[in-house]
Amino acid sequence: MVRATWEQFTHGFTAHDLALVAAFRDACRALPETEMRVSRTEVRFARERTFAVAFIAAHRLELAIDLLREASHPLLLQAFPTTKKVVTHRLSLERLDQFDDSITSLLTEAWETVGPGTRAS
Repeated sequence: MVRATWEQFTHGFTAHDLALVAAFRDACRALPETEMRVSRTEVRFARERTFAVAFIAAHRLELAIDLLREASHPLLLQAFPTTKKVVTHRLSLERLDQFDDSITSLLTEAWETVGPGTRAS
């Protein structure tokens, strides 16, 4: 991933796009010990391991949230295993009001379970 600044990532976003991705950023930054990794096309959040990724496509906030289980959610597009332990959940949000406590809860779970890394001790 080629690093970029937040400004480079969000260049050309509409106010709507920026509000959606800023809600994601703010929710992830509220979690302690979290690093924001920005490229020109997406923003990732990690502790030891990336646990959530977002980008804007067609004025929608596209999320990938990694969990150690398959979760259900009304905005879920698909869930698929990315390792033997991790299931990536793809969600798509059109409106800011869709970024609610259920999304924040998934992000917190991802931070707690996948963020520290999934290798056996």
